[in-house]
Amino acid sequence: MSARESKRLKTSPSSDEPFELLYWPGIPGRGEPIRLCFEETGTPYKDVANEANDGIKAVTSPIDPDNIGEGANVPPFAPPMLRRGDLLISQLPNILLYLGPKLGLVPNEEEDPNGIYFVNQLALTALDGLSNEPHDVHHPIAVGAYYEEQKEEAKKKAANYIENRLPKFIGYFERVLKSEASSGGEWLYGGKLSYADLVLFHTVDGVSFALPKAIAKMKESGKYNGVFALVERVRCRENIGKYLKGDRRQKYSLGIYRKLSSSDLDHS
Repeated sequence: MSARESKRLKTSPSSDEPFELLYWPGIPGRGEPIRLCFEETGTPYKDVANEANDGIKAVTSPIDPDNIGEGANVPPFAPPMLRRGDLLISQLPNILLYLGPKLGLVPNEEEDPNGIYFVNQLALTALDGLSNEPHDVHHPIAVGAYYEEQKEEAKKKAANYIENRLPKFIGYFERVLKSEASSGGEWLYGGKLSYADLVLFHTVDGVSFALPKAIAKMKESGKYNGVFALVERVRCRENIGKYLKGDRRQKYSLGIYRKLSSSDLDHS
């Protein structure tokens, strides 16, 4: 065995090594779907930046411009990151793809070898339209510029998102729930809760915080009852319910799902 192959083997953690989430403290953000996976399945994990006094160093150190990676690990670009033993991976969809089989949040590979890809497809779609696009509503020109510097542009972006993009994505998931692949309309795929359902819950919950009037109108329309029923179904899961009411749940603030005041946004 070559030295290079030996190094690669070291990034394959044993099943008893703990999970560590490396994400910014104090906000749900893109770390939240990972937390939901752990909470739903009762899997022990450490939310490093929120649990340790100097935990923020564990988040900033791997993404330092001078960092060239650890062993066979590719240097991460940004949080969220997941550490398990010598393994360090990043990118939310990538982490979910890693955790899904280990936590039982994707179909069994022997019974449904393609199921994991459909679950990932659904999660990616939710993250595209109900996470990335809502973030761009309050940063339509430049991510690095303050929202206060682009308010007028944000109003236009929000109006278009509320009128066109939001119903398109919510409507898509309503259609998925009516499909044969859903297997009953209770969950998105295969008649069983997957990490795609947890992602959809979080993203709809976040948009509901950021754009409460828009979501209220969608609920009143009756066109998307399946999606909102799924959101409440996740909210009422035993472990998720306890988590949402507990101290570990981070509150929405000025992150991805920023609530704009009515004076800033006419169509909130």
